[in-house]
Amino acid sequence: MKKPQIIVICGPTASGKTALGIELANQINGEIISCDSMQIYKEMDIGTAKPTEEERKMATHHLVDFINPNERYSVADFKKDAENTIKEILAKGKTPILVGGTGLYINSLIYNINFKEENIDLEYRKQLEEIDISELYKRALEIDPQAMEKISSNDRKRITRILEIYNSTGKTKTELEKESRKELEYDYKVFVLSMDREILYERINKRVDLMIEQGLIEEVKAIKEKYERFPTAMQGLGYKEVVQYLEGAISKEDMIDKIKQETRRYAKRQLTWFRAYKDAIWLDGINQTKEENTNIILNNL
Repeated sequence: MKKPQIIVICGPTASGKTALGIELANQINGEIISCDSMQIYKEMDIGTAKPTEEERKMATHHLVDFINPNERYSVADFKKDAENTIKEILAKGKTPILVGGTGLYINSLIYNINFKEENIDLEYRKQLEEIDISELYKRALEIDPQAMEKISSNDRKRITRILEIYNSTGKTKTELEKESRKELEYDYKVFVLSMDREILYERINKRVDLMIEQGLIEEVKAIKEKYERFPTAMQGLGYKEVVQYLEGAISKEDMIDKIKQETRRYAKRQLTWFRAYKDAIWLDGINQTKEENTNIILNNL
């Protein structure tokens, strides 16, 4: 029996995934499932480059704007929600289109990784919080170098996760993912939208300037005033830098430069991640229009 086909459009930040996803959805009677770990949060619109209300009217979007900033949401939660949404879309006779740049979210589906929720050792976590991030990075690199290829040296949350997994299971994150991969229920067709790195970096810089103009600082200030804690939300790119600025740790100019620099680094890591998709078809986001890229996708289904 032929497996249902699921389209995946991934790529680095600021590469034009949202526009391409909408164009494709309108061409094939599809609905979009967001694969973005920050666009899930309510009230976090500017810094996440969330699809606008107008864009969401142009095509149905799922898993966007539905979690409060003070709530935890794991990749295991995403996988469960995404698989339920895929079934709902298929039941309507429509085509699910996964769109986003969070590699871990995409991997959970296209490799069918079953994430087990390990018990959190709060005492161990407390110990890690007191250790300098450079030392944590060094330890994690020794334990699981493969997983660390995709993690920034200043991403404390994900570095800590590598160490916690090893501490609670005696196995690395990479080992557990390989063990948990099951047979695929769907035929995932992966397309990676990319462009020349210098052009991409220029687009990122302009996007950050626009976010500041649109009120990113005010957005973060409002969230900080409303909620007491943010388990993961304020670790997002752009948000943690604005928090540093609001707390007087860095100047506004340094904040903007830091957001641009960290976003460029993130885009580079995303490209490294997506190159691991052996059967993916790469699309040119500069020399080809979204209409041309849509036709390439349709011709490869």
